[in-house]
Amino acid sequence: MTEQIFIPKAYKNTIEKGSYTWSSPSNIALVKYWGKKEHQIPENPSISFTLNECKTITKLSFSKKEDNTGFSFEVFLDNEKKDDFKPKIETFFKRIESYLPFLKTYHFKIETSNTFPHSSGIASSASGMSALALCLMSIEKALNPDITNEDFIQKTSFLARLGSGSACRSLEGDLVVWGKHDEIDRSSDLFGVKYPFEVHQNFKNYNDTILLVDKGEKQVSSTVGHNLMHNHPFAKERFKQAHSNLSTLINVFKTGDLKAFIEIVESEALTLHAMMMTSMPHFILMKPNTLEIINKIWNFRHKTGSNVCFTLDAGANVHVLYPENETEIVLEFIKNELVAFCQKGEYINDKIGFGAKLL
Repeated sequence: MTEQIFIPKAYKNTIEKGSYTWSSPSNIALVKYWGKKEHQIPENPSISFTLNECKTITKLSFSKKEDNTGFSFEVFLDNEKKDDFKPKIETFFKRIESYLPFLKTYHFKIETSNTFPHSSGIASSASGMSALALCLMSIEKALNPDITNEDFIQKTSFLARLGSGSACRSLEGDLVVWGKHDEIDRSSDLFGVKYPFEVHQNFKNYNDTILLVDKGEKQVSSTVGHNLMHNHPFAKERFKQAHSNLSTLINVFKTGDLKAFIEIVESEALTLHAMMMTSMPHFILMKPNTLEIINKIWNFRHKTGSNVCFTLDAGANVHVLYPENETEIVLEFIKNELVAFCQKGEYINDKIGFGAKLL
């Protein structure tokens, strides 16, 4: 399969104007994607939990222009015009123009909002770019009603990837794989796919409490971070490790082995940060309070036998993961021992969700 399958033939319908609104969630990777080739192709496969409450809601209004000479759009966040968002969207449109040839036909008004606090340190690119891609694909489906639901999701994931790599994992739930893996037949570097194998009841309705340790700007952009994997002395072993960990997780998800799940998820989180610390230039993205929280989780797990664990994105915030049947005890632990290490005591309770919705 190549990118060519996503280039459409002539459209059957014409549309003068309209609007679509989609809600799309963020996601948290269990096996991390870190390092990419050209065109947002991942160096290794990843798998993520789709979140439920941390999402972006985007309304895309469109009307036909008199000419097709360039992209025409305006962007609003919470009803406030955001011209500083335009360069990223312009780049996205350039990347996907050959796959959505109507882009220069319309003027677009993009109105977006997030359910999570602004500047919370939660990456909004996955939810934001997937929501925008869904709105754009809704236009294409109106232009060509023969597009099946399966093709709609697959192409949307492909497009979202070109805006933000992890965005391709935000369309469906509750587990999504992105990147070619030998043991997962339909897996692809071009788009995310719903995890196809058996998942034990232990991993149903999993919880994710996000501890907001640092709500400031990212110390290093994702693009810069991924590029640091080029010529990294440990990159090849890291990519092999990701393949191996995903293979192990297939059996873990089937058997419900929570201890093995914890080992892999925490190892993946720490490896991501280790790669940043050993790159050139190098970055330490954790904060002192990140380490305090990690040690508190380890001590609590040792004392109580709880199955609570943590994972991290490329930043200081901590995602506390735990099974549904431990909700009460873990939330009590978070309130009593971990909230003190959050900026302004802020955290977000979330659950594993079921993907994007047309509103």
